[in-house]
Amino acid sequence: MPASCGPSEGHPLPLTGERTLPGIPDERYWFLRHLVAYRAAARVVAARDAAVVLDAGCGEGYGLVLLRSAGADRVIGVDLDEPTVAHARSRYAADDAGIEVVAAELRDVPVPDAHVDVVVSFQVIEHLHDIPGFLAEMRRLTRPGGRLLIATPNRLTFTPDSDTPVNPFHTVEFTAGELQRLLTRAGLLVEQVQGVHHAGRLAQLEARRGVSVPRLLGATPAEAWPTWLREVVHGTEEADFRLGTEDLDASLDLLAVCREPV
Repeated sequence: MPASCGPSEGHPLPLTGERTLPGIPDERYWFLRHLVAYRAAARVVAARDAAVVLDAGCGEGYGLVLLRSAGADRVIGVDLDEPTVAHARSRYAADDAGIEVVAAELRDVPVPDAHVDVVVSFQVIEHLHDIPGFLAEMRRLTRPGGRLLIATPNRLTFTPDSDTPVNPFHTVEFTAGELQRLLTRAGLLVEQVQGVHHAGRLAQLEARRGVSVPRLLGATPAEAWPTWLREVVHGTEEADFRLGTEDLDASLDLLAVCREPV
């Protein structure tokens, strides 16, 4: 997320810098970058014919509809922030009985044991203080053989010059190897770790200008962006990102797909 943030014009939730929001031109780069993981999760939901899906740390709630439209009978969104939960309920759950949004700590989710087919938690784990407790709770919720998908920034590109996260909302960040070891120690079977990379127009622009778009966005207040950078952010498309298993250390974000042991 950018180092600074401003009012969320056109959106009822405040833009604090802790989470991205849809429909805000200055947030378009970050929103679409985060959407990559939800698209991948939707493919997992569809392929496994998952009946119950849980989004742990659902934030604004935009991912709930994507997961529901992938074929889930029931999608449960969980977030701690009450105003955010109220917004997600009103915007996404009010007209769809298959979407439920609850306010809860992620270490104490009001869902029965082994009830969920697919758990997703995107851009959340780096915010938590009790990561082992969080992973234990996600395992409790997931049925044997179910899937758990975790997305998080890659420490090597998000905070490349320090062990202390540059984002004040982050408690810790991970490399691909660190994330895989963490999940394995928690008892999960890590099937794959993928990385999000720039593609298409964004990759060409960075090569041509010799710049890093996310670093520029993180170091420069939105009101001070040069015209060309604002045009890049406002014109970002989903095709400007790709997901792959190669060159993980140079990726922007990491996506781990794990299986709950049978």
